[in-house]
Amino acid sequence: MAVLAPLIALVYSVPRLSRWLARPYYLLSALLSAAFLLVRKLPPLCHTLPTQREDGNPCDFDWREVEILMFLSAIVMMKNRRSMFLMTCKPPLYMGPEYIKYFNDKTIDEELERDKRVTWIVEFFANWSNDCQSFAPIYADLSLKYNCTGLNFGKVDVGRYTDVSTRYKVSTSPLTKQLPTLILFQGGKEVMRRPQIDKKGRAVSWTFSEENVIREFSLNELYQRAKKLSKAGDNIPEEQPVALTPTAVPDGESKKDK
Repeated sequence: MAVLAPLIALVYSVPRLSRWLARPYYLLSALLSAAFLLVRKLPPLCHTLPTQREDGNPCDFDWREVEILMFLSAIVMMKNRRSMFLMTCKPPLYMGPEYIKYFNDKTIDEELERDKRVTWIVEFFANWSNDCQSFAPIYADLSLKYNCTGLNFGKVDVGRYTDVSTRYKVSTSPLTKQLPTLILFQGGKEVMRRPQIDKKGRAVSWTFSEENVIREFSLNELYQRAKKLSKAGDNIPEEQPVALTPTAVPDGESKKDK
């Protein structure tokens, strides 16, 4: 089973791999790599090259070349471990109905400041995160139930727009526990977020279920206030933020929600 699973994943990813490798950049890189190996290992071409090997054999790699190749291999593996994982193990993107507005690095601040009477719940996600993929249908369902004129749902891909992750302090490290992150904005300002960050800068474990989101963000109360805003029209002054009392963040290890 341990051998069969990688083989199935490899066969499944062959079409993507072929399209990826067919790009001129990768073709040229493959040709240059093959040319280097041929020149270094194929007589009589290799006999004309200098060598630092003790035995004087120019057709084998010397210690300096081995070090360089190992270093380059480590760099390539570190740079591509995420993309190779996505190519073989990425779950399907959610393609169902939703009332969600997608932001980029410029439109998110503009939209939050455009009408401060509107309450926004924004998900900061990354396509490579399995947790984000699992939460996508839940978040879409919440947007279908609670979206109205005064309560809007948004998403921004912090894996693509890294400056957004820096501005809103959402880590995009492969080992991060901050993806996805839900932030509630009222009056253009952040009111609360989940998961919380403790005093040591660590994300407090939190379960992204529909019930937890409804309870923690008081969606029923927010929805009722937003409906009143939409019925009253544009003459109502800016709405005061709903008083939400965030749970105290522990300094030590956190426990998952029951």
